[in-house]
Amino acid sequence: MIGRALAVWLVIAVAEVLHGILRVALLNRRVGDRRARQIGVFSGSALILVIAWLTAPWLRMATVADALTIGLLWLGLMLGLEVAFGRLVFRASWRRLAADFDFRQGGLLSLGMLVLLLAPLLAAKGRGLL
Repeated sequence: MIGRALAVWLVIAVAEVLHGILRVALLNRRVGDRRARQIGVFSGSALILVIAWLTAPWLRMATVADALTIGLLWLGLMLGLEVAFGRLVFRASWRRLAADFDFRQGGLLSLGMLVLLLAPLLAAKGRGLL
C-alpha cells in the first residue's frame, strides 16, 4: 500500500508543479501573485481530489486508518516539497513561505494541505471502498 501511495503522491506532485507553472503563466499577470496563489489553492485541491478519486481503488485502502496513513504520508512529502522548492528553487524567505499558510496574511495553503491529508479518506468513502 505504501509503495502505491508514494507512486500516487509522485503523480500529485508532478500535477501540482505543472499546475503552479500554469497558474503563474495564466493568472499572475491578470490578478496578481497573491490572488493567483489563493485561486490556485482551490484549483489545486480539486486536482488532488480528482487524482485521489481516480486512484483510490488501486491504493487498496482497507480501513480509515489506511486512508489517514496515506494522507499523512502525502502531507509530509508535500510539505517537504513546498519548503524545498520555495527555499532552493525560488529562494523564498522563511517569512514568505510561512505567509502562504497564514490566514491573516491571505495565505490559504493550509486549506490545501488539509484537503491533501483528507483526500484518500474522502476518495475511498466517496467510491464506497470504506
